[in-house]
Amino acid sequence: MSLLRLHQITKTFLNYGLDELLPDSKKPWYGKLVRSSLFWMRNQHKDKPTGARLRLALQSLGPVWIKFGQMLSTRRDLLPHEVALELALLQDKVPPFDSEQAQTLIEKALEIDNIHQYFIEFEQTPLASASIAQVHAAKLQIADEIKDVVIKVIRPDIEKQILADLSLMERFAKLVANLFNEGKRLRPVEVVREYRKTLLDELDLMREAANAIQLRRNFEGSDSLYIPEVYSDLSRKNVLVMERIYGIPVSDTDALLEQGTNMKLLAERGVEVFFTQVFRDSFFHADMHPGNIFVSRENPHNPQYIGIDCGIVGTLNREDKRYLAENFIAFFNRDYRQVAQLHVDSGWVPADTCVEEFEFAIRTVCEPIFNKPLAEISFGHVLVNLFNTARRFNMEVQPQLVLLQKTLLYVEGLGRQLYPQLDLWKTAKPFLEQWVQDQVGPIAVAKKLYANLPFWAEKMPELPDLIYQSLKRPVPHTVTQQQYNSAKPILLGIAASTFALLAGLCFVEEKAVASGLFAFTSIVSFLFAWRKTG
Repeated sequence: MSLLRLHQITKTFLNYGLDELLPDSKKPWYGKLVRSSLFWMRNQHKDKPTGARLRLALQSLGPVWIKFGQMLSTRRDLLPHEVALELALLQDKVPPFDSEQAQTLIEKALEIDNIHQYFIEFEQTPLASASIAQVHAAKLQIADEIKDVVIKVIRPDIEKQILADLSLMERFAKLVANLFNEGKRLRPVEVVREYRKTLLDELDLMREAANAIQLRRNFEGSDSLYIPEVYSDLSRKNVLVMERIYGIPVSDTDALLEQGTNMKLLAERGVEVFFTQVFRDSFFHADMHPGNIFVSRENPHNPQYIGIDCGIVGTLNREDKRYLAENFIAFFNRDYRQVAQLHVDSGWVPADTCVEEFEFAIRTVCEPIFNKPLAEISFGHVLVNLFNTARRFNMEVQPQLVLLQKTLLYVEGLGRQLYPQLDLWKTAKPFLEQWVQDQVGPIAVAKKLYANLPFWAEKMPELPDLIYQSLKRPVPHTVTQQQYNSAKPILLGIAASTFALLAGLCFVEEKAVASGLFAFTSIVSFLFAWRKTG
């Protein structure tokens, strides 16, 4: 099976002339031998550019390779722009598999004899069919209520096919890494491994269900984004049951205009939803292409997005969020020195990087971009250019930042499609500035202290013993009485501040016992500081 598939892939690559992308000096002797012996398979599409030939080759190889091409289309840091644009045209649509087989898979997953035990109706004709799964409409009865739902079911035996193709991909990736001078920069093995994880995650629909539930909770009651309800008790690893939605595809601008949708507000809300997911929730839908986004038909003057297919999500830790927000703001203000310094401080580039050289490189790339009006500048492409420049200084883009870059490109493209005059910078800057202020201001400090209150309460019983043991310790001979006296105001200030802060937090909690313990500990700390400095 593997040898037959390898032969098919090799034949396809030769038919589309992809072997010509590899310089003759880098081709091993056995590669040249294979090519000469299979002369009849040579490039049969010489009239087409490289990107188009690559797209057609991947398309002919089937679902796994199509999705790989789609992923590569978002890696503008690895591919020439024209090739990335061609790969973005790949469509993940394949013929549906037998509906009776789909019904059998659902029944087996739910451990029932007949699908009508749960669903009073089940439509045999699928609503959609993709490389990993297909979707059927159904009606679910819950108590006295009938719900319109969709059932997503994984294709039979798809995992076996995926694993076989992934194994071959890894072999090709190692070959490219060894033969190309830029193998280290392109990191083909790491790219394939990243794709492997993403693809295998998509095979687990319980993961998608959990992601959808989290996103729905994050936007509960929001006018901006709606996530359909997931029926987790009827979902399994290969079956997902969720609420059916009847929105307008976001790509159908004619239908949106016909119903009087406020396109400017809709475009701006797409930007706000993205930044809210990234910076408020640290949990963002990372597959926001037009096929996964709809617009509610209700209240077109106050339009609401509907998001589906939550199989791929991204997360950022607190440090990444802060540095990313500060980077964006520095870009808004054209403070390239700050951008360079932030990259060093965050560890995204090595600590020994020359900040002045890095600043100059960023300025060289970005100043021509900023010569245009802000409304015409692509936020996503600025980020791509930033990562490309940083890579010259040995920055290795982390997976979460790659997902962020990909999603931002989707969001920006979608926003400009809906409302060409969208000024993404103007929409995003106030949000980012407010977020940074919330993270570093006094209120943020108070919230962090309040969040740590349970930890302090847990450690409280140990403090009297620790203080008593410290009081019994002799004064170190290396420290003079004059040094103690000099430190006295500082220690007293710390003790008094601690007392006031902890007492205030206790009163917020309105717990008399805790207040008493905190007050007692603070007083003891005060006396301890007085004794040490006296």
